[in-house]
Formats: sequence, C-alpha cells, structure tokens
Amino acid sequence: MFDPVFLPAAIAAHAPAILVAVPLLLSTVAAAQPSGKVGWALALTGVFVALLCAIELVFATRAEFAVVSYAMGGWQPPFGIEFRIDGLNAAILLLLSVIGLLALIFGAASVEDEIGKSKRSLFYAAFLLCFSGLSGVAITGDAFNLFVFLEISSIGTYAIIAMGWRSDRRALTASFDYLVMGTIGATFFVIGVGFLYMATGTLNMADMAVRIGELSGNRVVEVGFAFILVGIGLKAALFPLHLWLPNAYAFAPNFVTTFLAATATKVAFYVIIRFSYDVFTIDSGFVANAMTFVITPLAIAGMLIASAQALFQADTRRLLAYSSVAQVGYMLLGLGIATGAGVTAGVLHLLNHALMKGALFMALGAFAISYGVRRIDDLKGLGQAMPATSAAFTIGALSLIGVPFTVGFISKFYLVQAALGAGWWWAVAAILASSVLAVFYCYRMLVALWVSPPLSPEHRPNGHVRKAPMTILVPMWILALANLWFGIDAGPMVDLARTAAEAAINGGLAR
Repeated sequence: MFDPVFLPAAIAAHAPAILVAVPLLLSTVAAAQPSGKVGWALALTGVFVALLCAIELVFATRAEFAVVSYAMGGWQPPFGIEFRIDGLNAAILLLLSVIGLLALIFGAASVEDEIGKSKRSLFYAAFLLCFSGLSGVAITGDAFNLFVFLEISSIGTYAIIAMGWRSDRRALTASFDYLVMGTIGATFFVIGVGFLYMATGTLNMADMAVRIGELSGNRVVEVGFAFILVGIGLKAALFPLHLWLPNAYAFAPNFVTTFLAATATKVAFYVIIRFSYDVFTIDSGFVANAMTFVITPLAIAGMLIASAQALFQADTRRLLAYSSVAQVGYMLLGLGIATGAGVTAGVLHLLNHALMKGALFMALGAFAISYGVRRIDDLKGLGQAMPATSAAFTIGALSLIGVPFTVGFISKFYLVQAALGAGWWWAVAAILASSVLAVFYCYRMLVALWVSPPLSPEHRPNGHVRKAPMTILVPMWILALANLWFGIDAGPMVDLARTAAEAAINGGLAR
C-alpha cells in the first residue's frame, strides 16, 4: 500500500484495478447507447478516471526503486494475478491517459465528420476496449494476462481502423492486414510465454525473473525470449515487421491515427523493455547478443530505410507513418546501446515522439475537416488559409527533424550522447543521416504549406470549406506548445525517462 497524494485512500488503494476496469466496463455501456454523444461522454469519463489513477501511481513510484503491487481479488502472487507498477510503466500509463484524453477532445468533431451517426457509440465502445487493453498490457505483472490484454486492445484496434471505410474503403483491407499480422505477433508471443512457463513453472513476471536467473544457459528459456521478441517486435512496428502500419495509419479515421501513432507502438516498446531488462537481464549473453546483433542493426535499418521511403510518399499520413517506423528505430537504438544513458534516451524519445506525432496528426485532422486534405499537393497555400493550424503543424515537423528548442532535439541529443558514451560513432552517423532525410520529407510538406501558391477552389478536395472547431484546435495546440515547452525546460521529461530507465535496469520486477 502507498500513501495517496490526492485521491481518497479507499480509491487510491484500488487505483491499479480502477484504471483498467472503469474504461473496460464503460465500453459495454457505451455499446448499448443509441447516441454517439453519450458514447463520447462515457469514453471521456473512463479515460479521465484512468488519468487520475495514473497520476496517483506516478507519485507513488517517484521514490527510488518504489514499486506498487496490487493482488487482483486478494489472491496473492505468484498464484493470483498481480498488477505491478514501477517508474517504467507508471510513465507509460500517464502518457496513455494524457494522449487518450486529448485525442477524445479532438475526436468530438473528427469522429462526427468521419463515422456514421448510428455507429458512433459502437466506435467509442471499441475505443474504450482498445484503451483498457493497452492500459492492461502496461500495468499487469502476469505474462499470460499481458497476452489477454494484448488481444483485447487488438480487437478494439481492428474495429476502429475498419470504421474508417466510410471515408476510404481501403480502411477495411488495412484493418484485415493488421488483424493477420497482429494475430501472428500474438501467436509468437503466447508461444514464447508457453516456453517460459514450461521452464519456470510460473506466469508471474516477478517470480519468472527470479527463476530465470537460476536457469543460466537453458535453451527453452532462450527460445521463449526469441519468440516473445519477434511477436512484440511486430506489434511495435520494428523494421521489417512494420508492414501493417503505413496502411493502418493512412486509412483509419483521423482520431484513430492520432491515438495509435502516439500510444500503441509505445506500449509494445514498453513490453520489449520489460522482458529484455526485467524478466530477463541484459547481462545474459543471449539477451545482450539479441540487443547488439538483432535489435541494433534492425533499428538502424529502420531509421534509414523508412526515412528514405517517407521521401517518396504523396499521401501525408503515409509519409508520417513511415516516419513513425523510423522513430521506432531511434527508440530501439537506445535499448540496443544497453546502458542507463541508452535506455533513458530510448524512453525519452518514446515520450517526445508521442507529443510530435500527436500534434502532427491532429493538424492533419484539422486540414482534413476544413479542406479534405490527404495528399501533400493538397496542402498548397494552407499556410495562408489556416495559419494557426499550419503553425502547429510546423512546430511538430521541426520537432520531428530535431531542431533546437524542440523535444525532438532533446531526445536526439541524449541518444547521441549515449551512443558516443558506448563508442558507437557509426550510430551517431546513422542518427544524423536519418535526421537529414527527415529534413527533406518535412521540407516537402512545409514548402507546400507556406511557399506554394494556393489551389483554386475547384481543385480543392472539399467543394465547401468548413472552419476547424475549437475542440480540434485546443488539444492540437496543447501538444504543439508541449513540443516547445519541454524542448526548453526538458527537466520533467528527462526525470520521467530517467526514473523509468532506472526501474528497468535495476530490475523493478525482481525486487
């Protein structure tokens, strides 16, 4: 038990369970509502409750090596299901809740524009299912329970991507592709968990970590780790397992793309850290080899190849989707360095990338509502027509490049420092090369926005122009300003990332 900071003690004591259970239960209520507005209000309530619980858990895990353990139903671990929170997953839960709340405010107008009236409450029900599943993945301390939450989040994700068919029927094939790839990833993961259970006789991740420490050189354990790494690598869009991502981001509703780009791959990235550094240990020869000879080369390849692919995209959201694959490479490079500085840089880029992509996709959502913009050519002249939205988009793009006084610069600076500390000069060269490619693909969009002459009304995708509502502009500007604020005062984000990295490296599960 921990001392609550602002929630009543009786509620704070059950904060880990409430954080997952309330959105999950509200999803069933939302599905039964005839009104989309009621569904939206229920979704907002569920995510707001989760945010309050996440903030309480962040405070509870701020002390060095602090861990919150919650036994579901009073059944004590390792036999019962345990929710276990330390500095690492507390940061992920906070990110998930903040982005979820901002995305829902953004979605009030965006969903109304893209989803049929009769389907809106079902859409919010599926979103709550996705949100509670992702929260469960981040909070659980049980390996099989993690698989169950992974499937819950996936079912919700497949549904909300497919609901983009009203704007573009290719959303259906994108959802089907993700279903196939996601199922393969989940199968690999559960096979890996099966191998670990066979070798250790437990599913509790803390108990598993202790027993794996006693099984040095066990081939079953090593094969289990390999299966888990491949399965979660697919969910995290690790290059070359990212093939589901570009179409999913390009054809899903704007609200869905915004939320998934800022959260889904981050939760999968968290699972990779948890298994590589906590359930296993980076000191194990096969884990260190996997980081050095598998994760690092794939991370570098993703940074360079995905950035190069982004250069040739005509669709704005596909361009940013390939950019996301490259950014996942930055995060994984931090893990590959396998030092405290490297993991801190990886987690910091995870947090900062959520701010960048959240702002960028919300700005694209505003362009889409007003002018029906999807392609880079459609951006021409919008700097004059929508200066506020274009300015927010520009801040996000500059942060993506890594311009000083933005969060993108901060996390790349920490990543370069970590690489130099490990003597990896070639990784620094890769970071610089990938950043140069980012300059070129962002340049194409920014030139279209600010320099190119406006398209004539008859060449605009939308025949009529609609003003972007404040519910879209406010969350977009919150994220855009966060890119600048934390680019100048990086302390809070760096502290959050450093606490998360220390929790991972010092074995938060095994304590």
